[in-house]
Amino acid sequence: MDVRAEILLPGETVTAPCLALTAPISFWGGVDPRSGEIIDARHPQRGRSVAGTVLALPGTIGSSSASAVLLELVHAGKAPAAILIAEPDAILLLGLVVAREMGWATPPALKLPAALQAGLAGKRLSIATDGAISTATA
Repeated sequence: MDVRAEILLPGETVTAPCLALTAPISFWGGVDPRSGEIIDARHPQRGRSVAGTVLALPGTIGSSSASAVLLELVHAGKAPAAILIAEPDAILLLGLVVAREMGWATPPALKLPAALQAGLAGKRLSIATDGAISTATA
């Protein structure tokens, strides 16, 4: 499955496994900023780690602290390798903008409809700098 996502925040080419969440998540209280583990007791992917994955988000549950959690994940080296989000979340993405301003390596963020995200679950993906997403062969 090859698709092209809209670039929200550019980044380097990424190859990583896709963790496609099946429900929206709140980063504040839902993701441990030190480990990258999903800690929300009600979330279907509880116990999974977002670290180093292409994290596909069908939605987010708002909190003004989500950007701080994402910033902490970047600083701890536990951030996703890339983020696919169904709808832009300015609060969440602010964490990546601040991380870049601090000179830290940050994952690219791209807009991709939730219906397309589901088909990527569990696959190893390559995301090019132009937003092209393909299944990695290696």
